Amino acid sequence: MQRKYNPYQNMLQVMEEAACELGFHEDDVVTFTHPERELQVSVPVRMDDGSVRVFQGFRVQHSSLRGPCKGGVRYHPDVEMNEVRALAAWMTLKCAVAGIPYGGAKGGICVNPSELSQGELERLTRGYVDQIAPIIGEHRDVPAPDVGTNAQVMGWIMDEYSRLCGRDVPAVVTGKPIALGGSLGRQEATGRGVMLCTERTASKLGLTPSECRVAVQGAGNVGFAAARLLSERGYRVTAISDVSGGVLCEDGLDFRSLRAFLDRPGALLREYDAPGAVHITNRELLTCGCDILIPAALENQITGEIAKEVRARVIVEGANGPTTNEADEELGKRGILVIPDILANTGGVIVSYFEWVQNLQSVAWSLDDVNEKLYTVLTNAYEAVWELAQERGVTHRMAANMLALRRLVETRRSRGVCVA
Repeated sequence: MQRKYNPYQNMLQVMEEAACELGFHEDDVVTFTHPERELQVSVPVRMDDGSVRVFQGFRVQHSSLRGPCKGGVRYHPDVEMNEVRALAAWMTLKCAVAGIPYGGAKGGICVNPSELSQGELERLTRGYVDQIAPIIGEHRDVPAPDVGTNAQVMGWIMDEYSRLCGRDVPAVVTGKPIALGGSLGRQEATGRGVMLCTERTASKLGLTPSECRVAVQGAGNVGFAAARLLSERGYRVTAISDVSGGVLCEDGLDFRSLRAFLDRPGALLREYDAPGAVHITNRELLTCGCDILIPAALENQITGEIAKEVRARVIVEGANGPTTNEADEELGKRGILVIPDILANTGGVIVSYFEWVQNLQSVAWSLDDVNEKLYTVLTNAYEAVWELAQERGVTHRMAANMLALRRLVETRRSRGVCVA
């Protein structure tokens, strides 16, 4: 597939700017511009009709400097190597910002999961695990859910890897079903993290929740959870969208009604109807009148052209890389505050870390324990980024990247890692 925009080049550009701002020498950061390991696999699958299809899969391990590699597995028709490289690198930065002992990885399969039966998805997942098993493991590389995958897919990964090892290995993957050692609070952790960052930002800016209009692009696991949690805390969530388009209601959306609608098989928001709700496109959602905009779909949604039309005062990035570099520059010129992805959506990897720790120790924490620990870790990361942005007079994206890169370089120097 041809891509007009290369997300990996986007990541490299921001990293280089952060290194320059910190005064690092090229030798300090050059290793972080190259993934440690890249694997591309072909996965043959017997389809329900008896035919055989071959799917292209990927796993990229960007850095294991600070601990085992960590990153999701994405099932989407647009998955390709440059996207996976960028997502793996963002995971390295994200884990460093959060201060958890992981490096970054990412995986994916070029497939539209909605076109496969449950049996075909299981066979595809198990075949993918068979191909990547030599490079993953509970102390090496720990996958997790991402776009197009869920707890059930993680359960298949855990079971297939355990079968290959001849023993149960629950810590090889996070985001699993609770019955297989999954953590309470993991499913909504990314959305909860977005909500916490949104609340923190609103408080910093003196915004009152009841007077604060929020628009959310994405009605999946991240977007819907963030929108629902913000609504429960008194924010007026006026718009939400999925791949089909969105709905806008100036008085605020009813999330009980929305949840019941979206739970129907094949439900799309373009078909949702409620008093006062009007249908809008995804572009109209990104440019609608609101105080806080949360892009929680895919990368590169806010382009330079769209950035000129954004009317939000604040953008909290729930998705990975939703804003292009060109758009970021435009938003900065317009004084629109951006809370970057490598801070705002770290809730998922933080609770994944908690799940991994519970598995390794054979313990189970309560939901209150998980959410309390998430609040502590994420608040510390948020305050560190905010203070660095104020201290250095840079954007919060630059501050987050600087914080991450500083921690990575400090770790590299402390370990004495050198080029052979």
